[in-house]
Parts: sequence; C-alpha cells; structure tokens
Amino acid sequence: MRSPDTPPTSFPPDGPADPVGLQNFAVLLRRMNGEFNRIAHEFAQAHGLHLTDVQALIAILDAGAGPGGPGSGAAEPMTPGRLRRQLNLTSGAMTACLDRLERLGHVRRVRAADDRRVVHLHYAEPARELARDYFQPLARSTDAARARFTRAELLTVVRFLDEMNTQLDTLRS
Repeated sequence: MRSPDTPPTSFPPDGPADPVGLQNFAVLLRRMNGEFNRIAHEFAQAHGLHLTDVQALIAILDAGAGPGGPGSGAAEPMTPGRLRRQLNLTSGAMTACLDRLERLGHVRRVRAADDRRVVHLHYAEPARELARDYFQPLARSTDAARARFTRAELLTVVRFLDEMNTQLDTLRS
C-alpha cells in the first residue's frame, strides 16, 4: 500500500484548476523562464553582449558548480567543445563568442596542466563581480522566496528541478 506522501506513478487528468496539474506546472515554468530570459536580455544589452554570450557565461559559471553544488568535486571545467554542444553552435560561432568574451574580460582560456591540447574556460573574476552586482536583486528575491519554505519543502523543490533538468537533458539526445 502506498503512503499519502509517495508520489503516484501517474497523475489523473488535470484541468486548469488543479494546482499540481501538468497545465499549471507548464504555465508557471514558462512564466519563470520568460522572466529569466528577460533579465538575461537586459544584462546582455546593458553590457554590450549578445544573448548567446550571456548563455555561454551562465554555462561556464554553472560548470564550476556541478550537480552537487560548488566545491562538490562533481563538476568538470567547461571546454569550448562542450560549450559548443551545449549551446548548439557551430565551431565558428563558438570561437567568435569566446573571442568576444575574452576580449571583454569575461572569460579566460586556460590550458589543462595534464594535457596542453585541452582548453578550460574560466569565468574571469571582474566579470563575476559585475554579474554579482547586476543579479543581486534576483538573488535577494530568490532568497526571500526560499525563506517562505521549510527545508523539507525546499528539498522537494530541488528534487523536482533536478529531475526536470534530467528529463530535459534526455530530450537533447
């Protein structure tokens, strides 16, 4: 017998009034994604970047965090090839993007110590400070939202977001 806290293997059909129904999740996720995109566009415009540049910066920053968070040891440094695949860019477009970001002081290309053919991409500290200052209001809003939930609820949210990202990764294949 299943406990009331165990998620069902499938949910019954839902309608617009169901707060945990697929339709409501889709609307809320699209709305949040739209706001994140708006903020990324504004950052790009304010700093003379292309949206692709901002997406690259986010990917480079997140590569340092890995699934277990910063310092978990689960992360691998971002490489141009991995970034190109993640952003679905041509080699030429990726090179142009990285050249722009390096010229503007946002990223550094560093050869791997164990294999000089491998290039790792690092978020430059001045760019990190610029982003930290710009996105501080978003960080405060996120923290205010988190403060309204218990640790157990947040662990459920994290589990859901992690599973969503896993599912989205399978769509890429």
